Amino acid sequence: MSKFNFAEKIIMLRKSLGLNQSEFGKRLGVTNRAVSKWENELSMPSIESIYKICKLYNVNLDYFFDSSENETKIERNTMSSIRELYKLGRGPSSSHTMGPEKACLLFKEKYRRADHFKVILYGSLAQTGKGHRTDYALEQAFYPKKADIQFDCITKDLPHPNTLKMFAYEKGEVIGECRVFSIGGGQIVIEGEELKENENIYPLHSFTEIANYCRKNNKELWEYVDECEDNEINDFVKEVWAAMKFSINKGLSDSGELPGILKVQKKAKYLYRQHHIDESEQTRENRLVCSYAFAVSEQNACGEKIVTAPTCGASGVLPAVLYYIQEKRNFPDEEIYKALKTAAIIGNIVKTNASISGAECGCQAEVGTACAMASAALAQLYNMSLEQIEYAAEIAIEHHLGLTCDPIYGLVQIPCIERNAVAAMRAINAVNLANFLTDSRKISFDLVVQTMYETGKDLSHHYRETSEGGLAKLYK
Repeated sequence: MSKFNFAEKIIMLRKSLGLNQSEFGKRLGVTNRAVSKWENELSMPSIESIYKICKLYNVNLDYFFDSSENETKIERNTMSSIRELYKLGRGPSSSHTMGPEKACLLFKEKYRRADHFKVILYGSLAQTGKGHRTDYALEQAFYPKKADIQFDCITKDLPHPNTLKMFAYEKGEVIGECRVFSIGGGQIVIEGEELKENENIYPLHSFTEIANYCRKNNKELWEYVDECEDNEINDFVKEVWAAMKFSINKGLSDSGELPGILKVQKKAKYLYRQHHIDESEQTRENRLVCSYAFAVSEQNACGEKIVTAPTCGASGVLPAVLYYIQEKRNFPDEEIYKALKTAAIIGNIVKTNASISGAECGCQAEVGTACAMASAALAQLYNMSLEQIEYAAEIAIEHHLGLTCDPIYGLVQIPCIERNAVAAMRAINAVNLANFLTDSRKISFDLVVQTMYETGKDLSHHYRETSEGGLAKLYK
């Protein structure tokens, strides 16, 4: 191995930008095979290639040629408060409405004297922005001032698939501009600025680290949350659960059509009321769990207030499972709060080490993570062990690997709403399986999270919330 450790440095830089080997090579003008050889130390990059890499990542040549271990280490992502995972806001998309809306409000506040704004949407924001009503959300954010919203579906060389650029004008002259990335779950990154909300609340970032700490200190996962968060976290979790229940109850009472060209009928109320005299216990469970998931997802599709768990598009899974099991087993709210904290640890681990963005890693990152969160929450309610909680969450993500994000017309309706219901049922099944087979498992939660991320980066952009592939392409 070279003392300069080119392979490790290239891998770390490539992954920090979220590129697979093929995308990385294309930017450099080399094949993915060449990149693979560099990373496996079968060959060395040329000086010209190293120079291009430095330009691409805005790093100094010393990065590659200084053998000091301290100089080459890249800081890991921070794990922020669960307040940044559970966000109360309006649907239908955390990355396409909540995140961009937040960016525009901050930009509007910064340039108060501006009389006009312009926003250019790129990547997935441009390709599915109409269906997600991104333009409407941004116009409302800038109101009463005028905002010109433009969709750029041509530009491809983007740091993140959810990119927007904002301009502030005064008397026709540009007085400010800013580029922002909506990275999922309503969270944004402003180019050139540190994200203040992304404070490193949790010192441990993997399930293995957190579980080992909990075993050593005789703690449960929810107690680790209490230890890391401030004294007001319980009040916040109470608010989250109240909002989740409100979404379910409102959704169960609604009828009519969802907004948009598909004219989809709301089904939550129908599902909830369609019980039969001879209905089996299992059929009843499936019907009720699905009706609760439909209720929240339909509220989200209507732009009503929901809780991201971890995103708007996957917001129906966790509340459906918790609402059903509380109703069935009479768990007190205090136990639900513990379950929500446990679920948040799972969601935060995925968010920190991989992605919860459909535009970045497909629906496996959204609904797959939601299913894992629901599985962990349910396992916590059943007082299952750390190993069983981990296995339940691992099963949930493993069996969503490769799941594409292909919303028809960019609407968070088909296949999104049914997908929430199916994932809620799968979460219950994952816990049942983990109860019996934990001792024989081979795959850790951390490994499946890494696998999900790499699988997502390998997915064609057609299947990452662009509405260019799958159902979105073939539906007529």
